[in-house]
Amino acid sequence: MAPQYMSGFGNTFETEALAGALPVGRNSPQKVNYGLYAEQLSGTPFTAPQATNQRSWLYRIRASVRHTGRFQKVDTGAIRTAPAHGESDLPIGQLRWSPTPLPKKALTFVTGLFTMTTAGDAEAQSGMASHVLLVTKSMEHEHFFNADGEMLIVAQQGKLRFRTEFGVIEIGPGEICVIPRGVIFRAELIDGPARAYVCENYGGAFTLPDRGPIGANCLANARDFLSPTAAYEDSEKPCTLYVKWGGELFRTRVPHSPIDVIAWHGNYYPYKYDLRRFSPVGSILFDHPDPSIFTVLTSPSETTGTANIDFVIFPERWAVAENTFRPPWYHRNIMSEFMGLVYGVYDAKPEGFVPGGVSLHNQMLPHGPDSDAFERASNAELKPVKLTNTLAFMFETRFRQRITKYAAELPTRQDDYVDCWKGLKKHFNKKQRKPK
Repeated sequence: MAPQYMSGFGNTFETEALAGALPVGRNSPQKVNYGLYAEQLSGTPFTAPQATNQRSWLYRIRASVRHTGRFQKVDTGAIRTAPAHGESDLPIGQLRWSPTPLPKKALTFVTGLFTMTTAGDAEAQSGMASHVLLVTKSMEHEHFFNADGEMLIVAQQGKLRFRTEFGVIEIGPGEICVIPRGVIFRAELIDGPARAYVCENYGGAFTLPDRGPIGANCLANARDFLSPTAAYEDSEKPCTLYVKWGGELFRTRVPHSPIDVIAWHGNYYPYKYDLRRFSPVGSILFDHPDPSIFTVLTSPSETTGTANIDFVIFPERWAVAENTFRPPWYHRNIMSEFMGLVYGVYDAKPEGFVPGGVSLHNQMLPHGPDSDAFERASNAELKPVKLTNTLAFMFETRFRQRITKYAAELPTRQDDYVDCWKGLKKHFNKKQRKPK
């Protein structure tokens, strides 16, 4: 059966897989219909302001506290959590990696999560980690939840199915899924091995950015975000539950499937979004707006206007500005930028930055178009041009992103990346006031 979804971002939803499973007029009656357990999952403190308070009530076959034995610590594999200083002795610099090939060995969502960078401090609930996800095997009788942060998954190759406590979500290239902190799920393959990018957000939950002067429309519209309807398993087969907690990985045995929620209501739930529904805005005369106009989701910080994380995309769009250098300008930034390419060609880096690849431009380190892109853009006929079949993204944070030992030692790291700017020529001529 295909997954069923409800439309809207930040809404309070209610859904039931069996009629009458949701209590009427109360959250926790003395006895719930069908003999279910009532359980609340809170994503914020109980006393958070109403506008930001997140919680859902789940009505499940068994309480989630029922697991056998104690939690046991297991090897974290390639997963790292901030702060993770000293992982690498690689000097600072602009960095880029070619795609990491999908291996032949069996990797699930847990064993296939490879941390590239960490930033901030998970204990202080601020910052993030960026991961490359390589999945060659579905999770079978295995489940996972992350107590350290919510996970934003960007599908790049192949399709993934997430069977969560709240229902089923499927994504393919060009789509994202966000699984909140603490939500139990298992990940399955749909049509063969899959590669994805993952942003682990330690801070405030992702939300839609304020549009400011843009007004009420464009960018990501709330109606295009989809949350799953209730779907459950009534299985007595024992399974393993993995938990990421405090940067460590634990497991315990559960004597049944934990995906056993018959009904739920609330505003704390996983969701998906098709990035091709993003409605970009831009300049229609000259110059660039700031890249913040491409923000899909933002994780706010305690400083107004300064994001813990911005999730930014560069999708298909028209370039029409006159007398303007159209690719992204050269810049240095207080924010650090982890960038990936889902498909197509990125206009500022037509060579070397390919689908499945990664670049990292850290805090205050200069970057911008390579020399070939600069020459082409500086001399191109400025007629309207549509950038097609392209989708790049950034995980952008106010914190420095420190690369892991895994990322530093990857054979796909391009040691010659900085050479892409070597061809930038001196054009200065004090006797020539106007460009030729």
